[in-house]
Amino acid sequence: MHEALQASFDISGRCAVVTGAASGIGRETARVLAKAGAHVVVSDIHADPLAETAAAVTGAGGRVLVHPADVARRDAVDALAQAALALTGRIDIWVNSAGVIVNVPIMEANEADVDRVIAVNQKGVYWGCAAAGRSMKTGGGGAIVNISSTGAESAVPGLSIYSQTKAAVNMITRTAAREFGAFGVRVNAVSPGWVDTPMGNHGFRDADGAINAERQEEGLRLRAQSSPLGITGTPRDIALAVLYLACDASRFVTGQILRPNGGVAMP
Repeated sequence: MHEALQASFDISGRCAVVTGAASGIGRETARVLAKAGAHVVVSDIHADPLAETAAAVTGAGGRVLVHPADVARRDAVDALAQAALALTGRIDIWVNSAGVIVNVPIMEANEADVDRVIAVNQKGVYWGCAAAGRSMKTGGGGAIVNISSTGAESAVPGLSIYSQTKAAVNMITRTAAREFGAFGVRVNAVSPGWVDTPMGNHGFRDADGAINAERQEEGLRLRAQSSPLGITGTPRDIALAVLYLACDASRFVTGQILRPNGGVAMP
């Protein structure tokens, strides 16, 4: 690759914060950003799996800081930002990947279901954008990437709570892009289609929480069949999209929703 072109994707020495980094898209995003040269701060409410993420980051040659946090709480997100600033003195990239999902029909949902999903998926992104924006304004710019979902634009029975929060993520992204642009801060979202992750596999689980292998195999077949490409997504597919939006190659991109979904949805 030509040296100048490669430099557009190089984020060496930059500080990247990734929430929801204990598994799935968040974990792979942390690893990919580290391979691209970033120092990575990984966070999740589940502290134990973060050790595996940290190992993946260091294995990719990156410097890593583990900082567990509940993104539903503004004070916890602000503390995460302070921990990241203590690592390198600035925050250059912030990825809001933390998310939860509840599969329940509207008429059967309870207040706890609604409150928890909104707290993590919507408020968590809101507080993350606010904390990152304040730091990046002082630091002279940066890139915020929010993880949305095709569910934001496609109605799926049982996923009303999840989908409404992802629709909110898209609007938070656009509004933050308008508000932060004058400070050199770009804000975009990645809206994946179905991806093979612990969250993506929620529909293949039996009542005891175990994956039903037969149901999973059939589900994977049907999802691949629904794509013009005939494939399903992986966390790496999404992490590479995040890398593009986080690096200088996308310097002219803000307020956009990037949709790596295999062509299943074409809004």
